[in-house]
Amino acid sequence: MTDKSPFNLQNTVMNTLGIEIVEYTPERVVATMPVTPKTHQPFGIMHGGVSVVIAETVASAGSYQFIDPKTQQAVGLEINANHIRSQRDGIVKAIGTPVHIGRATIIWDIRIYNEEEKLVCISRCTMMVIPAS
Repeated sequence: MTDKSPFNLQNTVMNTLGIEIVEYTPERVVATMPVTPKTHQPFGIMHGGVSVVIAETVASAGSYQFIDPKTQQAVGLEINANHIRSQRDGIVKAIGTPVHIGRATIIWDIRIYNEEEKLVCISRCTMMVIPAS
């Protein structure tokens, strides 16, 4: 993988679904994912839960730029997703931007697009900053 995140991806949902982080800055995190039968629901389109997985992946990874990973962790507290259009194949791209960076929470806006740059899903994810375990 050409992943630019500082995380070990082996044996993770990212590896399973082929999610790659292709841009990783404090202003923006971008991930791509192929849409294949392994990401489909029974009717042959991308499962809405898979949209949530890539959205939370972007928010989770991006949040580590704003915490001290030696003493803190960022974990998902709340996520929602509005599915705009279905996707059967190709590559989707999730673009996350931080909306709020606080001491206890980090809120992300994530927009998922298809290869034609059409909006597939809008998600909002709140990350909670907790002590590292």
